[in-house]
Amino acid sequence: MDKQTTLAFVMIGIILVAWLYFNAPEPQPPQPKPSDEPEMVDDQLKSIESEAKETIEQEEKVASAFAEVAEKPEQIITIDNDVFKAEMTSKGGRIRKFYLKNYQTWYHRDIPDTNFYDNHVQLINQMEGGDFNLLFVTKDGQLINTKNLPFESSLTNWQYTIGTNDSLTLKYIYSFGEDKEIIKSYTFYGDRYSANVDIELKDLEDIISSYTYDVIWETGINFAEDNSVDEATFTAGSAYSGGEQVIVDASSEGERVQKDISGRVDWVGVKNKYFGIIIAPHTPYNDGGAFLEGYNQSNQYGAREYYSVTLKVPFKNQSYQKDSFILFVGPMVYDLLVSYDRNFDAIYDFGSIFGLQLLRPISEYLILPLFLFLHNFIPNYGFVIIVFTLIIKIALYPLTKQSYKSMKRMQMLQPKIKELKEKYPDDQQKVQKETMRLYSTYGINPAGGCLPMLLQMPILFALFTFFKVTIEIRHEPFVLWITNLSSPDIIATLPFKIPLFGVDQISGLALLLGITMFLQQKMSIKDPSQKALVYIMPVMFTVLFMSFPSGLNLYYFMFNLFSIAQQYYINHHKTDEELVPVKDPKKKGGGFMSRMMEAAEKQAKAQKEAQRQSKKKSKKF
Repeated sequence: MDKQTTLAFVMIGIILVAWLYFNAPEPQPPQPKPSDEPEMVDDQLKSIESEAKETIEQEEKVASAFAEVAEKPEQIITIDNDVFKAEMTSKGGRIRKFYLKNYQTWYHRDIPDTNFYDNHVQLINQMEGGDFNLLFVTKDGQLINTKNLPFESSLTNWQYTIGTNDSLTLKYIYSFGEDKEIIKSYTFYGDRYSANVDIELKDLEDIISSYTYDVIWETGINFAEDNSVDEATFTAGSAYSGGEQVIVDASSEGERVQKDISGRVDWVGVKNKYFGIIIAPHTPYNDGGAFLEGYNQSNQYGAREYYSVTLKVPFKNQSYQKDSFILFVGPMVYDLLVSYDRNFDAIYDFGSIFGLQLLRPISEYLILPLFLFLHNFIPNYGFVIIVFTLIIKIALYPLTKQSYKSMKRMQMLQPKIKELKEKYPDDQQKVQKETMRLYSTYGINPAGGCLPMLLQMPILFALFTFFKVTIEIRHEPFVLWITNLSSPDIIATLPFKIPLFGVDQISGLALLLGITMFLQQKMSIKDPSQKALVYIMPVMFTVLFMSFPSGLNLYYFMFNLFSIAQQYYINHHKTDEELVPVKDPKKKGGGFMSRMMEAAEKQAKAQKEAQRQSKKKSKKF
């Protein structure tokens, strides 16, 4: 081997050693002893398996506890007291039916031999078999409604009667797991529409999540009147929060409305035209809330509105929690609602104008108290309405008398106005100005005759709603064909509907009202240019009032009769009154009308001058 070959091998060896040195892997850390590895793996696996097992067991426990159980038969218990007869069911521990003893169905006169259950108003909508349930979410995300859970009853008989001064407590208990219970206790009283309800939750802190549960009334309230379309307009869901009533009203077909409320809620409720259901916590929760929902749908009978109301109750995540409520199911009697001293009376609908409660004070503090006071002496509400009308007429007499005198003086002024028209046949603006000057000179207010009508309009509007929703008038007869003051007194039905008004029924009182209005207009209107009003107004009001409650028509008819008698007396009563100029026209009100006409005249002159200037400029171009 020559030197070059030897040098080549040496160089290759050096290169190989260097390559192996620089490409060698990094040394690994020392491995644990073989005996340690299985012990650590086993501990980790045991921990994971234990947690998974507990989770599965908990989910299975919750799932089995709230599974719908059909094995146990439903138990119905009837509770009977002075004012209602209720059916309670063990399925969900809820109210199944609720009959009111003092209020009959609208068809009871047509079927006199029907039994109690067919003859009295029943308020529970049985769409889901009853109502008043609990709703909550479990730790594993299940939404639980207690309506189908098989509760056990504390009472064994199927029927109980409560004396006037007695009470009865019915407990429904749903038990599962180890001492876990949901208890609903109803305490009924012998003379009340309401019950006290206690809800107890035992050892559910590992079941209920979200720190809240709901007390829910989800099926609304039964329709109880003949005209269900009219009844639907008064049906709504509401809550009392922040010192005011919050209302949801699905008034349009297909409409669905919702309202979420946070904070203190004094009560939630649903109502129809005459009856209501209210749930109120004994102690309102500052961190509670409510949820209101309603929808409008139509069927073969017309429009229907359904509402559900939810009271949100804070869950304290404790082993035991008890919450107490008042559950009212009954008539919308104002004094009855006030007696609870919990603002229940806010649900009473006195009517509104453009959503404002402007009419409520009139009905609440004038009409209703006066009606109830008169009814203490007059048993027939029809005669109560007549006496009430007379009282209103007497109260307005000073203003009415003044307006009739004003109209009489205007009639005395007609010859002078006629002279003005003959003097200025081609200048209507001049006639109007001089007419206003006459009114000012003789102290006549041409709008004075309208004042009594304007003053009674708020009362008329308030009475319109009053006769529709006041349960005291429900099914109350008057005389002859007037059998229900809260609905129209129909004497005939047309084979068609009157255009614009959509009316196809004839009301007897509406016809009488139209006749009295015609006579009143005939006596009042003397100006030939206004004679058309003598016929147009009575006809329009007659058709309009065809669908109004007979109680309202009776009021307006009697008001017109009293007005005709009063106007006849004033017109034919001999007085020495003469048409003489007043000393200070401005104090008599005529000056205001004169100034109005002067302002109108100035405006007209300004417009004419502007038009003249405009024409003058256009001619230049």
